[in-house]
Amino acid sequence: MLKKLLELYIAFLRIGAVNFGGGYAMLPLLDRDLAQDRGWVTTEELMDYFAIGQCTPGIIALNVSTFIGNKQAGILGGVIATLGFLTAPIALILVISASLRNFAEYPVVQNAFAGIRVCVCVLIVQAVLRLWKKSVVDRQTLLLYLIVFLLTAFSSRLPLAVPAAVLVILSGITGVILYNRKGGKKA
Repeated sequence: MLKKLLELYIAFLRIGAVNFGGGYAMLPLLDRDLAQDRGWVTTEELMDYFAIGQCTPGIIALNVSTFIGNKQAGILGGVIATLGFLTAPIALILVISASLRNFAEYPVVQNAFAGIRVCVCVLIVQAVLRLWKKSVVDRQTLLLYLIVFLLTAFSSRLPLAVPAAVLVILSGITGVILYNRKGGKKA
């Protein structure tokens, strides 16, 4: 048990140390490391954890680490995975906050952040493409995708913005309805 907890801590320490761009940018890394290499979760479970993580308070990737840690070693595993994930970012934030004031105005620092933002955009696009291939599998899921996309893309023009958590819950209900309508086959 101690070996599993140490393995969880180290795995999520590594992930937390490179968690630039947040949860969705991390999906390819998490999928490769946790699903493909370690076999701790399937890609489908990982996407489910991301959906749940979107609806719960906090950072998506942090929530996912808690879910996976819990799956691997119970509540203590969830706590250890969470602590592993948090260790590097907290240390890095403390170092940056102590020195950022002195360096933020330097062009080299501003250019580095501009480059990092581009990389994060690419990671997010890669995550979206992976999610697309696994999620939009027929006409019904394509229609659901288009409806949710339009609701989020044009939410600023709607009289009332629809919160992401509501969209996830309604999409889940729609998935259940589609699943039942197809006679128990996955949508």
